Amino acid sequence: MHPVLRTVLQRLGLGLLTLFIVSIVIFMSLELLPGGFAEAILGQGATPETVAAFNKEIGLDRPAYVRYVEWIAGVVRGDFGSSYAGLGGSIKRSVTEMIAPRLYNTFFLAIVTAIFAVPLSLFLGVMAALYRNSFYDRTVNAVTLTTIAAPEFFIAYILMFIFAVKLRWFYPTSTVSESTGFVEHLYRAALPAITLTLVIVAHMMRMTRAAIINLLASPYIEMAQLKGIPNREVIMKHALPNAWAPIATVIAFNLAYLVVGVVVVEVVFVYPGIGQLMVDSVSSRDMPVVQACALIFAATYILLNLSADIVSIITNPRLLHPK
Repeated sequence: MHPVLRTVLQRLGLGLLTLFIVSIVIFMSLELLPGGFAEAILGQGATPETVAAFNKEIGLDRPAYVRYVEWIAGVVRGDFGSSYAGLGGSIKRSVTEMIAPRLYNTFFLAIVTAIFAVPLSLFLGVMAALYRNSFYDRTVNAVTLTTIAAPEFFIAYILMFIFAVKLRWFYPTSTVSESTGFVEHLYRAALPAITLTLVIVAHMMRMTRAAIINLLASPYIEMAQLKGIPNREVIMKHALPNAWAPIATVIAFNLAYLVVGVVVVEVVFVYPGIGQLMVDSVSSRDMPVVQACALIFAATYILLNLSADIVSIITNPRLLHPK
């Protein structure tokens, strides 16, 4: 078997094992939370007998390991169970049906942000490496450090105040529905996308700059410079192709953040994504929805990190051309 294929299969196996362990952690962590769905629905005046009867009705009286096996078996089939939140347990709603439109909204926001953020960060990083220690490089580094140091919700509120309250270019909240058209959806998601872009461009730009500058000290780069090759061509044709492995890793981490770490931004702008759904479900103790959201976040994070590992492996000449 080719070393690349073997390494990729090993990474996939480790990813599945990690996801299985994470599913156990998610389930057990929610089991340890104080209170429960019955108490949230029935109120503080509910008697222990009423709570016990309600838990029996929705299946929470069974042992945790039995419920975990049933839950994970359903997940494998694409069934995340049923939600009872806000309905008193009388009507069951499919968790999958609740999550599907929210997941679309979150991925819509993440993709729009990535389309602008990834090329912009690569351009800024390459230019900062090309004009290292210049006024441009110092300015970009100062701005990105400020952006990294500022919390996401602070940046979101500043943008909301400037562009929504003062200039009135955008809506202060980004509420959308299934009937919202593509252009209108794009317009309403603009402020959350700008916020996320400012956050992740800083990380990706600085990693791109660091990776290229690190390679500029390599012997083959010095040889190219001694031959009189222009600095721009040295970076674009010699340094950048060999810097793809660390750059791909940081891009994957930040793309994972777009899905996993979008919770704060969605809550600030009241954007109906999976992060907002998870926060609402935690408040109402709707555990099946919380488990599904957490597992989707974990699977997305693991998948993107596996993609970064695979890109790093493919760009490694020692594995592509073994002796």
